Amino acid sequence: MRPRNIRLLIAYDGSGYSGWQRQQNAPTIQGTIEDRLAVMTTSGITLHGAGRTDAGVHATGMVANFVTTSSIPCAGFMDGLNSMLPKDIRILDVDEMEKDFHSRYNAAGKTYSYTFFTGAVLLPTERLYTAHFRGGLDETMVEQALKHIRGTQDFTSFEAAGSRDVNIPGGRGAVRTLFQATLSRSPAKTDTWVFSFTGDGFLRHMVRNLVGTLMEVGSGRMSSAEFKTVLHSCNRDNAGPTAPSCGLVLNMVHYKPFQAER
Repeated sequence: MRPRNIRLLIAYDGSGYSGWQRQQNAPTIQGTIEDRLAVMTTSGITLHGAGRTDAGVHATGMVANFVTTSSIPCAGFMDGLNSMLPKDIRILDVDEMEKDFHSRYNAAGKTYSYTFFTGAVLLPTERLYTAHFRGGLDETMVEQALKHIRGTQDFTSFEAAGSRDVNIPGGRGAVRTLFQATLSRSPAKTDTWVFSFTGDGFLRHMVRNLVGTLMEVGSGRMSSAEFKTVLHSCNRDNAGPTAPSCGLVLNMVHYKPFQAER
């Protein structure tokens, strides 16, 4: 049978995994799904994800694709995988794509959200999905800081070591475009807030480093003007700490045509 290119839409709770990417001696999302696909197709499968989420990071809209000569219909892949996968990983949709589709290389952007709590005591049931930053939050100051990162910027100051090979000539370096960067208060949960970021790409730990630095602004330890200086310094040492992984969710991977709100 001719090779088929199958796309998966995946949701997962990343609490019990060492991130997306397969590792030799640790449970990962990619490895877990590949193992089940190998059983279903009776052949080795390489799953290509749209990105690599870190340990403890969650997703409601990860996209991945794989090539197979199996005749299993898309509905069969969805039902079969969901019957075999652990309950913290679910396949939401399955499609057969053109042979040149690649979940990562064809992606035009991603949307992430980051949920955090500023009250004194975080409920135990929220601890795996909500970061805890004790103390008040100056929403106005954070909004002023968010204005500085919207649009096209060099995000070297918020890039983790090993994010990319800096010795490779050409390319866009650490320059990315954020179409959306917002802060909103949860209408259902007191003292719970959500950052939302939509961009054409994200560096390693970029969202968590942005959040950690924005919380410095929100707590009054850094001004909006100082945040702007940190951004333009292109020096990670000047930025704030990396926020915990538990609050981060990959909500959606965007593909063309992609019209982002600016």
